[in-house]
Order: sequence, then C-alpha cells, then structure tokens
Amino acid sequence: MAQWYQLQQLDSKFLEQVHQLYDDSFPMEIRQYLAQWLENQDWEHAANNVSFATVLFHDLLSQLDDQFSRFLIENNFLLQHNIRKSKRNLQDNFQEDPIQMAMIICSCLKEERKILSSARLSNQMEVGSIQNTVIGMLDKQKELDAEVKGVKNHVIQDIKTLEDMQDEYDFKCKTLQNREHESNSTSQEEYKKEQMHLNKMFLSLDLKRKEVVNKIVQLLNATEHTQTALINEELVEWKRRQQTACIGGPPNACLDQLQNWFTIVAESLQQVRQQLKKLEELEQKFTYDPDPITKNKQVLLSGSWASGTGSFVVERQPCMPTHPQRPLVLKTGVQFTVKLRLLVKLQELNYNLKVKVLFDKYVAFFSSLFRKFNILGTSTKVMNMEESTNGSLAAEFRHLQLKEQKNAGSRTNEGPLIVTEELHSLSFETQLCQPGLVIDLETTSLPIVVISNVSQLPSGWASILWFNMLSTDPKNLSFFLNPPYAKWSKLSEVLSWQFSSVTKRGLNADQLSMLGEKLLGSHDCLIPWTRFCKENINDKNFPFWLWIEGILELIKKHLLCLWNDGCIMGFISKEKERTLLKDQSPGTFLLRFSESSREGAITFTWVEGSQIGKSPQFHSVEPYTKKELSAVTFPDIIRNYKVMAAENIPENPLRFLYPDIPKDNAFGKYYSRPKEAPEPMDLDSPKGNGYIKTELISVSEVHPSRLQSPENLLPMSPEEFDEVSRMVDPAEIDTVVCIIIQPFAGGLSQNLPFSFCLPFKCMGKAGNPELDWDCYQLLFPLVCDNGNRDEG
Repeated sequence: MAQWYQLQQLDSKFLEQVHQLYDDSFPMEIRQYLAQWLENQDWEHAANNVSFATVLFHDLLSQLDDQFSRFLIENNFLLQHNIRKSKRNLQDNFQEDPIQMAMIICSCLKEERKILSSARLSNQMEVGSIQNTVIGMLDKQKELDAEVKGVKNHVIQDIKTLEDMQDEYDFKCKTLQNREHESNSTSQEEYKKEQMHLNKMFLSLDLKRKEVVNKIVQLLNATEHTQTALINEELVEWKRRQQTACIGGPPNACLDQLQNWFTIVAESLQQVRQQLKKLEELEQKFTYDPDPITKNKQVLLSGSWASGTGSFVVERQPCMPTHPQRPLVLKTGVQFTVKLRLLVKLQELNYNLKVKVLFDKYVAFFSSLFRKFNILGTSTKVMNMEESTNGSLAAEFRHLQLKEQKNAGSRTNEGPLIVTEELHSLSFETQLCQPGLVIDLETTSLPIVVISNVSQLPSGWASILWFNMLSTDPKNLSFFLNPPYAKWSKLSEVLSWQFSSVTKRGLNADQLSMLGEKLLGSHDCLIPWTRFCKENINDKNFPFWLWIEGILELIKKHLLCLWNDGCIMGFISKEKERTLLKDQSPGTFLLRFSESSREGAITFTWVEGSQIGKSPQFHSVEPYTKKELSAVTFPDIIRNYKVMAAENIPENPLRFLYPDIPKDNAFGKYYSRPKEAPEPMDLDSPKGNGYIKTELISVSEVHPSRLQSPENLLPMSPEEFDEVSRMVDPAEIDTVVCIIIQPFAGGLSQNLPFSFCLPFKCMGKAGNPELDWDCYQLLFPLVCDNGNRDEG
C-alpha cells in the first residue's frame, strides 16, 4: 500500500504531524499529485549527488507538466493555477540548488515513515488494552446470554404447547356444539361430563396463557438485566472515554463492540416480538375476558423495544475541520461537522430515520443570560449505511454553522460569565417507528463553547478541558457559574495529554513537578479554575494556561523534532537548572522554556568551568520567540552561536547537551546542509542579482573580564576553521584565516575579502544579570566583491 495513502488513514493526532512537514518550499499539493512517483525515487542518493539531484529535479518538473495536462483536459481551472504556481516556486527555490530539494523530500519521506511507525505502535498498545477490556466483557456477555437463552427456549416450547392446547380446546368446543344440535345422539349426562371437561381445559388454557405471558415478561427482564449490566455500564464508560479523547487523552474505541452487544440484545427482543405475534394470532382465534394476552400486550410490545433508547449516540463530537485537535470549540460563521450513529444493526431498521439538530434545548433558567444562536445549513438529515464503514446507520452533518442572534439595540445586560465560559449544546432527535409503536430517540453532544474571534480559541479550549476533566453530565451547562476545583493529579494528566496529542512525547514527572510548583504555589493540591485560566501567574501579566498554550504553538511550529527526540528539558526552574549543570563539564547546556513570555519562547543555559576557589558561572541568552525561529532554525542557532569578546576569536561555548551528549550528535541531523561554494559572481550576467548572500548567526558580545578563562578563546579551534571553510572560497581561505586571527581591536579593512557586518540586528540580552550582553545576528557574506557591490 502506498505510503501517502496509509498516512491519510491515520487519526487526526498523526495527521497533524504530517501537516507540520510541508510548507511553501515544498507544498503538500505536490506530495499529493505525485505521491507514487515521489516514493519510487532514491532521494537519499540524490541528496548527496548533485548530478542525480539535477536529473530528478527536471523529472519532477516534467511530472508536474503531465499533471497540468490532465487538469487541462478536465478543465479544472483552479488546480491548473495551483500546479503552475507550485512549479514556479520550485524553479525559484531549487533551480540553482537541486540538492536542497532532494534533502527536503528525503527528510519528509523519512519523517512520514516515522509517523507511520508511531501510529502502528500506538495502535498495538490500544489494541492490547482494548482486547483485555473486550475479553472481560465477553465473559459477562456469555453468562448473561446463557441466562437469556435458557428463558427464551422455555418460552418457545411453552408457546408451542399453548398452541396445541388451544387447538385441542377449539376442536372439543366445536365437536360439543355439533352434538348439541343432535339431541338424540348424546345423553344429558354425557353432555354435562364433556362440558365439565371443556371447563377444565379452559382453566388449563388460561393458566398456560398466564404462564407464557409471565415467562415472556421474565425473558424481557433477563434481557433488560443484560442491557443494564453489560451495555449501559459500558456505554457510560465509552462516553467517558470519548470525553477524555476529546481533550487529548487516549483514542476512544470499542464502539463497534458496543454495537455488537446492542444488536445481540435487539435480536433477542426481535425474537420476543415474533413470539408476541404468535400470541396475537392465538388471541385472534380465541379470546375471553380477562385475557392475559390482551391485558399485557402493550407492556410486552414496549419492553420489546427497550434497547432502542440508548442506542443513538454522537460518534464524533462537533469540530471545526480547521482545528481538528480542538473539538467542541466552534466559531461563528465557520463550518463544523458532527456525526451520529445508531448502535442497532437490524435489517428491518434500514429505512428512513430522519435526524433533526436542535441548539440549546436544555438551557433553562439562565437562557436569558447566555447568547443565543441560530443553526445555518441543513439541520435535518436521513441516516444511511453509506455514512459508516461497517454498514451501521449513521448521519454526518458536514456543513453546519452558527450565527448569533442580535437583539435590537446595544447589549446592555452582560451575563455573569465571559463568552468562553458559556456552555451550549447540540441535541439530535429521531423517531423509530414500528407497527403499533413509535419510539423517540434523542442524544446530546458534549457541551460546546462558541467564539466569535479565533483569538478566543485558547480560552475556549481551557473551558472544554476543565469541564470534561471534572463533569460527566452533558446537560450541566451552568457548570461555570460555580466551577469545581481540580486535583493536581487529574490536571497534570490532562496537561501531559496536550503535548502527547500533538507530538510524540508527553510531560514526564520532573516537568510536571515544575509546573505543579508554578501553578500551586503556596496552595494545597486543589487548583481553582480562576488560577488555571484567569489570574496572572506570579508577577507576570498572563495566566498559566495561556503560557502553556504559547509553548505548545512554539513546539508545533518550530521545535517539533527536537521535542520528539527529547532534546528539550523545557520545564525546569532556574534553581534546578543550576543544580543539574554545576557538576557537569564546561560547555554543558540544556534547553528550557522561558517563564516570562506569553507567546512562548525557548532559551539555553550553559556552565563555564570554575577557577580555583570560585563557583562555576552559568549563562543564559535572551529567549528566542517565534519571530527569531522563523528566520533561523533552532538547531542552526545552537550550531552557530558565538560568544565574542574584544581581542578574542568568537567561540561557540555550547559543547554538550545535558548530561553529556555531544552537541553535533544531538542536533546534527537537523542542521541546514552547507551550501557548496558558488562560482565567482558575474554581476553583468542576467542570472546574477547583484547581492551578496548572507547567513544569520547569533552572537553574544561580552567584555573579556566577564569570562573566567578568556585564554581558551584565543586559538582558532578545528570547529571554527571548519565554519570559516564552509563559508569562504577555498582559494581565499589562507588569507581569511590570517586576518581573522588578528586582534579585533585593530579593526577589519573594508577591502578584505571576508568581513563581519556587526551589528546587524540586536537579538536581546543575556538572562543572567551578572552577564549582561547584547546578542547580535552576524551576516557572513559567502562571496565578497566590494568593488562591484550593488547599492541598496
């Protein structure tokens, strides 16, 4: 099976990881159009061979031309436009550097395979857990099935006996009536004797009818016991698992097994209905007052459909397709989807079941305090088997929207809750119609939060987390009028889910411990809602949850691979950080998230070797936010970071990722590939644009007296020599090295073939108050021709 096809079958958790792989440099559209062809090429070889990479680059353009021709035949104007745009972008980005394209594709395909492996491992773990649950439930099912089957067999036999008794009684009655007309054939005494015999038969028949009715009632009770002990308990548990899955917990499962049990019960009840039809036939042939069949018929019919009332469920909760990881938060004017399912799979039910959607049906006394909304789009839909994968009846609403009802005039009476604390719900109704019986089926979604601006999404998601963590009643829409406290043991698990649901790694015990100290402070193990989401933490101007949300966004967009690999310690206090680093080798560093940035930021701290009689020093650079990480990847920042002091050669102080992993071993696979030295630029050539290529490097400037061992910075290390060699033409390397090892205090000539443009852009200051330096971006011209440099 093609790799791309397998990826598309994964859960949204893994699909989100796939989305992170592709951007404008190599769009997902090309991956989709050329899936099979891309998977059949040797991109790893192309990433190391410029000739082969060039061949594949032109082959790819040819494949896009072929695809364009197909869209041209289909007259698909939009796809024609998209593929032409993609081709132009590829030519602009990779025409001069096809190896870079090969590296990107090779990396994407490798990451896709990793995602598939993770999904398979996750499925195996889930299957193991599910199998254990299913085995236990099957044992209970077998016991209860045996009980029901025993009663059912007795009922079938008793109805057969009753039918025989009634036929014999009917025959005797007709025979006696015929003899009555023949007055001479039978004496009065014989007639009375036969009449008494008929009376006895009638009493036996009446007794048998009552016995059969009682046994059918007993069968219904046994079936109801099965339903209560097996299905209802498991259905409640399934709904609870669905709640946890919605907020990032383990994926929900066992719905197919629940459907099997509902269907088994429904089949048993269907056989009861068949027996009831037989009783009705017997009743039509012969009835009397009081007939136990007539007396109990309606009760028996109602009981025979008892299983239908719990079988109508919300299989997939309301969710905007644009935010698959954040279900139950809906934005006005944006389409959302929701899916219903009937857990009874019987042939006689395969007909029109029309489902209707209602909004806020259970908003009661506080309805005047909450906003009101109308549902736009088709609010009714017929259930059918095509909507499901296993032939069950289902209905999926794909194009619903919400629109707020605007009252005349301005809104003056604000409610007691902010909009992200208002809980609303969607209700779904349908009718199950059988001859002589109509059953109303209804189910309700989990509470939803309705926002009008995407900036409200983080706060809305916090409300969804808090409710589903602490409540199981979907009709409790006044939950936030008096929100309960949360235990840290529960909240810590939910916080870890927020990371594991969008990455391959949750939070470990140490990380959770730091978060617990930050959130609990001097409080006990109970956390109020306001402290989690509304009050500012410590001396910061933002609440705890928005800080976590900013870090999650930073990880998803810029640090996903490093987080998945465990390179980021992330949540650690400064005190714990120094405790870990103080006994490590000089140059050992760790990565942690900033506690002072609402939008999410990451920094690194390293330890310097201590001199005799002095404590080791620790240095932290100002945290990097999404702005800096959008310009340079974090692995490249770590690789190229420099500490620079006057009269010293700039040196990278980062050597070992804590505890003792060589920096290049930890981050090397994520470094940008060094570009080959280009030919001398011909500015008169139409291919040249007249600009000198540059590279951004983070540099911290510090006075030599601030460094404990400045003599270690004087010689050019092999690493520095490799760095210079990577960026300078081989013919000029000797000249550059001779110049670069001269003291900085003497300055650099403007005519030198290699120069630093300093400062270019201030990147901030060090986090250590004892070591307050500016951190700059250095621009390293790859080729320098000052005599012909363009202005501008």
